[in-house]
Amino acid sequence: MQNVRISPREILKKARKKGFWRKFRLSSAYFLGAVLLFVAGVFIYFAKDLPSPGKISNRFVAESTKIYDRTGDHVLYEIHGEEKRTQIPFAEIPDTVKYATLTLEDQEFYSHHGIKFTSIVRAILQDILKRGAAQGGSTITQQFIKNSVLTPEQTLTRKIKEVILSLELEQKFSKDEILGMYLNEIPYGSNIYGIEAAAQTFFKKPAKDLMLDEAALLAALPKAPTYYSPLGSHTDALKVRQDYALSQMAKLGYITSDQAKEASAIDTFSKISPQLDNISAPHFVMYIKEYLETKYGRDMVEKGGLKVYTTLDWDKQQIAEKVIKEGALSNEKKYRAENAALVAIDPKTGQILSMVGSRDYFDNAVDGQVNVAIANRQPGSSFKPYVYLTAFQKGYTPETQLWDVDTNFSTDTGKDYNPKNYDGKNRGPLKMKEALGMSLNVPAVETLYLAGVKKSVETAKKMGITTLDNPDRLGLSLVLGGGEVKLLDHVNAFGTLATGGIYHPKTGILKIQNGKGDVLEEFKSSPGERVVEEKYVGMLDYILSTNDLRAPVFGSASPLAFSNRQVAAKTGTTNEWRDGWTLGYTPSLVVGVWAGNNDNSIMAAGADGVFTAAPIWRKFMDEALKNYAFENFPKYEKEETGKPVLDGTLDMSEEIKVCEKEKGKNNYCLANDTCPSKYEDKKKFFSGHSILYYVNKDDPRGETPKNPASDPQFKNWERAVTNWIENSDDKDFSKGAAPTDECKKSDFKDYYKKQEQEQQQQDQPATPTP
Repeated sequence: MQNVRISPREILKKARKKGFWRKFRLSSAYFLGAVLLFVAGVFIYFAKDLPSPGKISNRFVAESTKIYDRTGDHVLYEIHGEEKRTQIPFAEIPDTVKYATLTLEDQEFYSHHGIKFTSIVRAILQDILKRGAAQGGSTITQQFIKNSVLTPEQTLTRKIKEVILSLELEQKFSKDEILGMYLNEIPYGSNIYGIEAAAQTFFKKPAKDLMLDEAALLAALPKAPTYYSPLGSHTDALKVRQDYALSQMAKLGYITSDQAKEASAIDTFSKISPQLDNISAPHFVMYIKEYLETKYGRDMVEKGGLKVYTTLDWDKQQIAEKVIKEGALSNEKKYRAENAALVAIDPKTGQILSMVGSRDYFDNAVDGQVNVAIANRQPGSSFKPYVYLTAFQKGYTPETQLWDVDTNFSTDTGKDYNPKNYDGKNRGPLKMKEALGMSLNVPAVETLYLAGVKKSVETAKKMGITTLDNPDRLGLSLVLGGGEVKLLDHVNAFGTLATGGIYHPKTGILKIQNGKGDVLEEFKSSPGERVVEEKYVGMLDYILSTNDLRAPVFGSASPLAFSNRQVAAKTGTTNEWRDGWTLGYTPSLVVGVWAGNNDNSIMAAGADGVFTAAPIWRKFMDEALKNYAFENFPKYEKEETGKPVLDGTLDMSEEIKVCEKEKGKNNYCLANDTCPSKYEDKKKFFSGHSILYYVNKDDPRGETPKNPASDPQFKNWERAVTNWIENSDDKDFSKGAAPTDECKKSDFKDYYKKQEQEQQQQDQPATPTP
């Protein structure tokens, strides 16, 4: 073997390399040791003040949260004033409950040691990104510690304590014991704690008798008990979560696919018993409770001892509940409409004064727990004021002349859009104020086209509507209620009309105090935000409060007519009579009523909003307004634009001196010296057009269009006007177009021939008598 000589430089290089790795390993060891010492230090620092996990019974005692009316004299609801909890042995908890809970809350429960490092890191990153404490990433052990031992604060230090106690708890108790304690402790909504209380409350049976579908539904609740409440407004979301639990249980092997499908097909909600809790204004209370949990977290609401002073007016709420129940029962007999909802708001502040979401919160037969006041429903013609208001802002006026004629608005071959008025009749030429007053559909669609769909939606949103996020999908049907709105939003948007165009965000809170008496939030009065000029709102006030404008359709003595004060009102009815609406306002009170069926089933034919919702609305207004001063809307001043079609002065006929060329055939020429006097007459001929002939829809006060036919709707509208004139029984117009040619002698050749013959006879000498 040949000796290999290594140079001193190479020896030095290798030595340095060995030294580098020795130093690296040493540094790493020091760093790891420092990290371990730091973690141990943090553990010791926080652990010294923590309660023993073995003394679970000595845990934080929850203090109830109370929700009051605006005076503080009436307690509407007490959250967890008396916790409903019954401890049961782990053996009595059915496997279906355990499996469903593990599936939804912690699938790795039996394999981790109380915490999941990856989930904690994810939660910490979430905290940092949100610049505050965020919930999430908790194991069942952590959730139990959080609910039974620690306070409801959401901080990083509390999270550290939660981790430490979870690790300690896992050393002192078995997994089954921890799961059993969790299922006996976890909240299932309202003041229901533990699986036994949940089973008894919702299904009137002990937990050991729960069926698979019932177990999956209850396991779905702890994540967000108020939101997923089977007695709340989000039962569709709860059903989705229940089905997810069942499918995942099958996927994990706890049950078979057939068992999951069978359980999913069961109507679990029909088996739920309503809670007869001591609760007033229940729909409003649940609306407030959901707001509190969203803002402050469920733990704070359930255990923080909050005092919540709401905007609810107790007296008005009593009136509202009475008229809703009476009106809904009456509608059920007359119109097959079993439900109704009402919202009243102070438009000058945005404060919710009354909220009734159904005729009976505790009546499952009518889905009483569903709060229709915050549900999406089609508004029908009650949406029209937003469209007309947009048109007024664009330059049109209440006097603007439109045509109520049978019109196909479609510009696509094979896709007709031919809306009809409620009675199937058309009224010919009229003004915008008349069209809105009578709630006619055809001129409303014309107005939406002139105003613009997007602009109209923008107006509605500025005023308080929170839905209608995809206006392009709605098209011209929007003005007839083609989109969906919430009654609460709708009323608040009408409140913007009541204030003359000033928007106030809706609110149900006056003041919130914590258990120490510190004010967490408090309503502050503000001037609001002007979103519409007052003069344009004044145009709507005038139309919606003038009974003579609506009388031709609604009659002079409808529920909308007030003789002793100014009240603006608008009704609405959706296709096939699925929804009836009435909304109205004075400068100090705005009220809206919806009537129909929660399942969207059809009411009886003729169940218009003026018959189903307006009587309820009127009864509430009559009672509520007794203590309000008489107020007037800003006076409407007619504006002269200089354009006859916008000012309502366009004469659509012209009187012409003509000669009838053929008797009885409406064949005329322009009269002149050749026209025999016996054929001469004065006739009125139609000379009008649709509004698109006179204005550019996007600039109505600008120049008259040079080429009106370039508008895609022009031909449709002109054709509709022509057809109406030709088929009209209106005696003011002569049939056919006005003549443009002057009379010629040849037009009356028979007449002149006869005249010549008579003249010749006169010119012949008389024959002598023989």
